[in-house]
Amino acid sequence: MIKEFKNMIGRTMINCVGYEVNSDIMSFVDGDGNRYSFSHSQDCCENVGIYDVIGDISDLIGSPMLGAEEISSPEPSDYHPSDSYTWTFYRFWTAKGTVTVRWLGESNGYYSEGVDYVELMAA
Repeated sequence: MIKEFKNMIGRTMINCVGYEVNSDIMSFVDGDGNRYSFSHSQDCCENVGIYDVIGDISDLIGSPMLGAEEISSPEPSDYHPSDSYTWTFYRFWTAKGTVTVRWLGESNGYYSEGVDYVELMAA
C-alpha cells in the first residue's frame, strides 16, 4: 500500500530536523513556512522511532519535492523482534536524489506502533 503526501509535492523544503536514528519526530519546513511532521507520541510499553536513513537528507533541501510517500513493505531481513512490531517506510525525492526513512515501532502488542503525519500550514 502506498500513501502519498500531495501537499509536499512541488514545495521546496528549506529545512529538515529530527531525522537522526532513534528520533521519534522528523519535520520539514518549506519556503512558505509550512511544516510537515512525522512523529510518534511514546506511551508506556512501546518504542517508535527512526531505524535508519538511506540517502542524503541534504538532497531534499533547496529543490522542489517531486514525490513523498509512505510505503508498506515486507519486514527487512536484518531485524527479527520477539514482540509485536510495525515497519513504516517514507520515501522522498527531488531532482537531486531520493531518501528513504525507515521507522520501527515495537510494543507488547497492545500499544500503537504507527507514525503520525501532521501538516501545519503557515497563515
